Amino acid sequence: MDASIRKKTKPLLTPVSIFHYIRLVYRSLLFVVSLAVYVYERVKQGKLFDFNQLFIVRVIWVLYVIEMLMRFFPTRLESPGCQKQFKRNYIKTGSTQIKVSDNNASMLVALIWICLNAIFGALYMSGLFDDGIMILLCCAYSVCDMICILFFCPFQSWFLKNKCCSACRIYNWDYAMMFTPLFFVRNPYSWSLLAMAVLLMVRWEITFYLHPERFSEETNAYLKCSNCTEKLCTHKKQLNRLWKQISEFTANRTRMLRK
Repeated sequence: MDASIRKKTKPLLTPVSIFHYIRLVYRSLLFVVSLAVYVYERVKQGKLFDFNQLFIVRVIWVLYVIEMLMRFFPTRLESPGCQKQFKRNYIKTGSTQIKVSDNNASMLVALIWICLNAIFGALYMSGLFDDGIMILLCCAYSVCDMICILFFCPFQSWFLKNKCCSACRIYNWDYAMMFTPLFFVRNPYSWSLLAMAVLLMVRWEITFYLHPERFSEETNAYLKCSNCTEKLCTHKKQLNRLWKQISEFTANRTRMLRK
């Protein structure tokens, strides 16, 4: 009887997913605090957002440097999506059929992202955006990054079509994408963050081209659902069911009101 109860019980949050939720919370707080500081500096003080003087910038720099340093080494607190690059996480399936279906779509994502941020860069160069707006963009991107992991990812759904984050071709592009706006900000804090993020992405790409077998579910059993240490697909499925129920309820209520 106990065994049957355990089977029906929904899986608890894994350490990996808990870590994701913690990052969502403090990244959201960083965005809110940065926005408040920006408004205060510009509206109340009439000053520009000073990278070198503001304490919040240093906090942001330290936190994200720590996050990115973690990505350079294997850890059990990170998603299998970014950990599959490491040799210790390569579990041979016996197959030599390497398949990474979203490889071409990743180039389209890169092009779209560059074009989008080129617009922001043009606004910055024209003087309509300042340093503060660019750091706020990065903070907003960081929150969206966690939303993509935990709830809904437009890149996965619309472009890459991969089964989940574990199989994501561009997982370790996240920091480079987050800090793209800092390319236009001439400051040691901004460029050091961007440089480390690009280094992470370059290392990821080099590993992909040298060891593509680690990135394919057909050749790496680490990417199979049975070996997943994240289990975030459960939360996404629950969210999708909730949205479907809300849509059906709204449609039914609309039909009733029209009668």
